[in-house]
Amino acid sequence: MKLGIVGLPNVGKSTLFNALTKAGAESANYPFCTIEPNVGVVAVPDKRLDKLAEMYNPEKYTPATIEFVDIAGLVKGASKGEGLGNKFLSHIREVDAIVHVVRCFENDDIIRVENSVSPKGDAETINLELIFSDIEMIERRIERTGKMAKNGDKKLLAEIQLLQSIKSHLEGFLPVRAMELSEEERDYVNSLFLLTSKPVIYAANISEDDAADPFSSPLVQELAAIAEAEKAQLITVCSKMEEEMSALDEEEKKAFLAEFGIEEAGLSQLITAGYRTLGLISFLTAGPKEVRAWPIKSGTKAPGAAGKIHSDFERGFIRAEIVAYDDLMACGTYNAAKEKGLVRSEGKEYIMKDGDVTLFRFNV
Repeated sequence: MKLGIVGLPNVGKSTLFNALTKAGAESANYPFCTIEPNVGVVAVPDKRLDKLAEMYNPEKYTPATIEFVDIAGLVKGASKGEGLGNKFLSHIREVDAIVHVVRCFENDDIIRVENSVSPKGDAETINLELIFSDIEMIERRIERTGKMAKNGDKKLLAEIQLLQSIKSHLEGFLPVRAMELSEEERDYVNSLFLLTSKPVIYAANISEDDAADPFSSPLVQELAAIAEAEKAQLITVCSKMEEEMSALDEEEKKAFLAEFGIEEAGLSQLITAGYRTLGLISFLTAGPKEVRAWPIKSGTKAPGAAGKIHSDFERGFIRAEIVAYDDLMACGTYNAAKEKGLVRSEGKEYIMKDGDVTLFRFNV
């Protein structure tokens, strides 16, 4: 599953992407320096995995991963093909969620497509382009479905009614993700792959001066109000600092953050928020060979989780032997947890929980 990093040109997207992936995507100071999207696989920080590694001293340590895609800067008129608009919108369509980077600091040295720093204006520019693109798509769908519904097919007529409702909502400059829909309607909307139905995380790109207390910045406050109104998440991150930290080892990073009075790097918060936004949780496997976090969709049943390891595990699933991570840590060893009756045997209908330390039993 992929998160697309979007924003206006020169708001810090590629700098943020470089820090996330250490991939060194060109981040020159001019619009459209990212045209083909860069894709990077990013490890999800998980302190539970670190503790399991201390317990088992494994040969291999494997965190969960997610993909970030650096999508070129959108400009006003993208939905009409301005800049390289059509290409950019198609790249956004291919991701599962959006990280919307908004610049929340002043710097006269950075070239801007718009004249002044305005988080509200920047957010609206992107949101409106996505809305206009969705309206165009919905209008085409209404026209096509209307031709097929001339025989009075009730299902198609109901579909047209829902499409009209979506169009009215979009014309009020509101994203589709904010609509109140039934489960059946939501499934249909998801099948349309509308840009504004994708979940969004706002990433406020702040200056080093604001890193210790980002919400004291009026520009961050302005973006926070937008995120709250949209029921979207807001993460503050200083992309320049994160890029500098990406070259440091763990101890140096801790010292760097302490110097600025920061408890957790913005990048870690962004990755974790992205993981949750994609609807993912982790079950854990642990032993002397490997400790590993396995990403699964929330609501996955035990056989489906087993299939993440190998299709044979799902096909021949017998049971899952599970201990909650916190119980395992409290007991100190797996055998101690077993002696206390904290290792459970779960069957095919068990819904996996985040942090389940799991051993699958199977037979093929």
